[in-house]
Amino acid sequence: MDVTRHAHRKDEHLSLAEKFYQPVATSQFDQLRFIHQSLPELAVADVDLTTQLGPLQLPVPFLIEAMTGGSPRTGQVNAQLGRIAAATGMAVASGSQSIALQDASTVKTFTPLRENNPAGIVLANIGAGHTVAQAQQAIDMLAANALEIHVNTAQELVMPEGDRDFYWLDSIGQTVAGVNVPVIVKEVGFGMAQETLRKLASVGVKYVDLGGRGGTNFVQIENFRRPQKELSYLAGWGQTTVESLFEAHQVPQLQVIATGGIRQPLDAAKALALGANVVGSAGQILHSLIKTDEATTTAMLLDWQDGLRDIMTLLGTPNLAALKAQRLLLSPSLESYCRQRRLQY
Repeated sequence: MDVTRHAHRKDEHLSLAEKFYQPVATSQFDQLRFIHQSLPELAVADVDLTTQLGPLQLPVPFLIEAMTGGSPRTGQVNAQLGRIAAATGMAVASGSQSIALQDASTVKTFTPLRENNPAGIVLANIGAGHTVAQAQQAIDMLAANALEIHVNTAQELVMPEGDRDFYWLDSIGQTVAGVNVPVIVKEVGFGMAQETLRKLASVGVKYVDLGGRGGTNFVQIENFRRPQKELSYLAGWGQTTVESLFEAHQVPQLQVIATGGIRQPLDAAKALALGANVVGSAGQILHSLIKTDEATTTAMLLDWQDGLRDIMTLLGTPNLAALKAQRLLLSPSLESYCRQRRLQY
C-alpha cells in the first residue's frame, strides 16, 4: 500500500463529500407519512429513547456513522467526533482502519475517537476480505464495542485504484465467528436487497447497516476522481434507504441500522418505525462540522433527540417498540416497488 497516497485519498474523500453534499436527501423518507394522533395521552418527558443492538444498550437510537481517519486532518475530525459522541450519548463509528493495519504511524488518527469518548460506544471499521486477526487488531485499536465490516463493490469499481475481486462472504462468516464483539455488515451507500441479507444471515451475521442510496454518493465522489469522469451513469445505482428497510422486513432475524440520507429527526423517526434499531448519519454531521463548529454540531444532534421525542409524542408512542408498531402511508412509487419486489409493508 502507498500510505502517503492513501492518506491523500482520505483527505480528498472528506473534501468531495462536502462538495457533493445535498441538503435535501433522495432516500425516499419524503414518500412516507405518519398518521397524526390528536389525543396521544403521553408527555414528552415520558418518552424513552433507549434501544438495543444485540448486547449493546444505547441511550439514544442515533449513530455518528463512519467517516474518516488516516491523515493528520482526519485525525482532528475524529477527535471532534469523539467529543461530540461523548456529549450527546451517541454511538460513533470509525472510518475504515485498513490504512492503520498497514502503517502503525496512522493509528493515532483513529484513536481520538476513543480517547475523547472513553465511556461511549465505539465501532471499529474494516473492509470485507480482511483476516480474523486483522479484524481483532482493528477492534483492539479502539477498545471497540462492535465491528463494522463495510461492503462497497460499487465504490471500488468506480474508484480509479479500486479492487476488482469481491469474494467476501466466507471471510465475513469467519470474522463473525472469530472476534469477541458483535459484527455489523455495512453498505456504504447503495442499499441492501433481501437476497444479500439472506446470504449474510446464512454465515452467521446478526446485524446489518443498510447504507441506502440517498446520502453520500461514493459513485459520484470516485467518478470525480477519474480523469475522464466517464461513469456518471452509475450515480443512481442501488436501493434507497427506505427501499432497503422494506427489503430487510423479509429477513426479520437481522437487527438493522438505517443510514443514508438521514437529515433530520423526522427521517430518523420513519426509519425507526420501519424496523431500524438505530439510525446513523455521516454527511449531515460532517457538513455541520465544516460549515459551523463542534459546539453547533453537538447542539444540532441534541436537538435531533428532542425532535424525535416530540414526534413520538405526536404519535402517542412512549418507546421504540411502540413506534415500530406504527403503520406508515406509502407513496404510489414506494407501493409499486414493494409490490414488484413482493415485499410486505
